[in-house]
Amino acid sequence: MKVAVTGKGGVGKSTLTAALALLTAQQGRRVLAIDADPDANLASALGIPLEGQKAIVTIARQRDLIEERTGAKVEQYGQIFRLNPEVSDLADTYAHRHRGVDLLVLGAVRGGGTGCACPENVLLRSLVQDVVLHRDEALFLDMEPGIEHIGRATARGVTSLIVVVEPGQRSIESFRRISAMSADIGIGNIFVVANKVRSPGDGELIRRSIGDFPLIGSIPHAEQILANDRDGRSAIDNLDVNLLALFEDIIKKLQ
Repeated sequence: MKVAVTGKGGVGKSTLTAALALLTAQQGRRVLAIDADPDANLASALGIPLEGQKAIVTIARQRDLIEERTGAKVEQYGQIFRLNPEVSDLADTYAHRHRGVDLLVLGAVRGGGTGCACPENVLLRSLVQDVVLHRDEALFLDMEPGIEHIGRATARGVTSLIVVVEPGQRSIESFRRISAMSADIGIGNIFVVANKVRSPGDGELIRRSIGDFPLIGSIPHAEQILANDRDGRSAIDNLDVNLLALFEDIIKKLQ
């Protein structure tokens, strides 16, 4: 199971990714979670304390590592560098383990735009491709808004793409762009999870807007989820049995 989670910024991607990763780890499976969103929140959603978060290595900030693996200097342009750097050891070396989940934080490239052909981006893209295609644990990838970290090669290994949609036109428009782009690069299993649903009308809006794409879960706008975020607890702590079952049901549909 290799699941990428995306959607418009702020829709709850990290909350869903953390919940799925933690519940899968509770089943006794090896789990790797990747935070590929420059606005990295997955560590907090996993419930890692602030002191623990300070110890997490962000790959994009490891200047010496990037230069060693790509053969090029960071923030210098017009260089020749390796397009396929060695990355197979990075997940094991830099992942931070918490409650059975190994967390790897990619971070953002500073300057030049996220799409630049620079050593930082080459290393990050190679790392994502490696963990998707060549590792055998359950993988949950918390994407930046969109699918920029998934190329055509990587798409072969993603078993499911979840687009998180909240009731609102900007989120729905983002879903339409993401689903079209994902189909173009060959991701076959595209699912929707509705989030922050406050009323039957909210749920109906999302169902009408996603067409034939499967809706595999609907998470209400819940005070328990908000409280976990506010108090630094994990996405699944202190949830009542009915709310927790909604996340568990999503996992069953992905397996």
